[in-house]
Amino acid sequence: MHKLWASTYKEFLLLTRDIGGIAILFVMPLVLIITITLIQDSTFKSVTDSQIPILVVDKDQGDVSKIILKGLNESGSFQVITESDESAARDLVFKGKYQLAIIIPQDLSTSLSKKVSQNVDGIIAKFGLEETTESANPTKIESKQVTLYFDPATQMTFKSSVKNGIDKMISKIETQSIYKAFQEQISDDPNDVIFETDTFITFKEVLPSDNDKEMIPNSVQHNVPAWTLFAIFFIIVPLSINIVKEKSQGTFVRLRTNPVSYATVLGGKTLVYLVVCLIQFVLMLLIGIYVFPAIGLPTLDVSGRIPLLFVVATFAGLAAIGLGLLLGTIAKTQEQSAPFGATFVVILAALGGVWVPVFVMPKVMQTLSHISPMNWGLNAFYDVFLRNGTFTDILPEISLLLLFFLATTLIAIIYNEKKNAV
Repeated sequence: MHKLWASTYKEFLLLTRDIGGIAILFVMPLVLIITITLIQDSTFKSVTDSQIPILVVDKDQGDVSKIILKGLNESGSFQVITESDESAARDLVFKGKYQLAIIIPQDLSTSLSKKVSQNVDGIIAKFGLEETTESANPTKIESKQVTLYFDPATQMTFKSSVKNGIDKMISKIETQSIYKAFQEQISDDPNDVIFETDTFITFKEVLPSDNDKEMIPNSVQHNVPAWTLFAIFFIIVPLSINIVKEKSQGTFVRLRTNPVSYATVLGGKTLVYLVVCLIQFVLMLLIGIYVFPAIGLPTLDVSGRIPLLFVVATFAGLAAIGLGLLLGTIAKTQEQSAPFGATFVVILAALGGVWVPVFVMPKVMQTLSHISPMNWGLNAFYDVFLRNGTFTDILPEISLLLLFFLATTLIAIIYNEKKNAV
């Protein structure tokens, strides 16, 4: 125990001598999490909190175009700006001035009315409900097309959501037009309601609740755990450099002359850098609780979750340290450990779902994500923050993180013993 304490104290002295390095370890993750959360906050807000200005060219000037414009305004997602010229609207969008332009075609209302009436008359005539003198071959009415111009830089998710919304709106207009045409054919009384046009099937989103209060996810709850993990795992860079530096300076040679095992040396490093990881984690929580509300972001709610959050952070820190110990043991120079460590952390973050949600990845990448320790830690954090999970719920993830730490540390010890065997 005395040897472990001495090794830990040695690591503490080495770390505190590099004030600039310590500042980078603590300050840069805080800058990162604030920047990323500010950028991504709008994607988690409700549509009423953020409106996108769009151009609308109304060539129809009829009932259908009025309903479309009304639906766009009432959606709360768009700030509708009318434009008279299609070419001008297209140029503005293609130059990036606006994200979207919607072109409502000419005679859309009259053509839809004629088409619906034609179809209804044909159905009623087939059932013999009324006499008809119209030709057996009705006049063909050309279909109409609503044109959408998107900024070339617009993401596919935005395009899909807009297309689906407009398609749903137009389908509802067509359905109501059909009901209205049947109504006019069957009854002469406009006040006689035969067909109900209100939506019959609706949907309701049910969110997890805590003390009868719905837990609505926001950008802070997603970004704090994700980028905290990223910062924790970046500890492998200074840790691996520290080990390589000691090897190049001859420190390990002197340690081998003393009755101190390599496991004890790694144990001292583990304790010191685990404290660093937990300090990083605490700073991240403080940013979420106190700084984010001051700059207009949601407050990070940690009420009743602190013990479980520290459990997850501890095991995530151990996994990161185990990886750093292994990399430092295998690497021969700082030029090997630093670039590899930084790149490998980025790869683990990408696989783990820190940048892109796992469910939108290709099937192959979704399978590979299960081997990323960042994915285990992120799921455990989400269980606590978003799913109101208990210790039992996070037990599988923290067990994997612990096994990862033990496996990487054991490999590092065995590799070192074989490398230095006489």
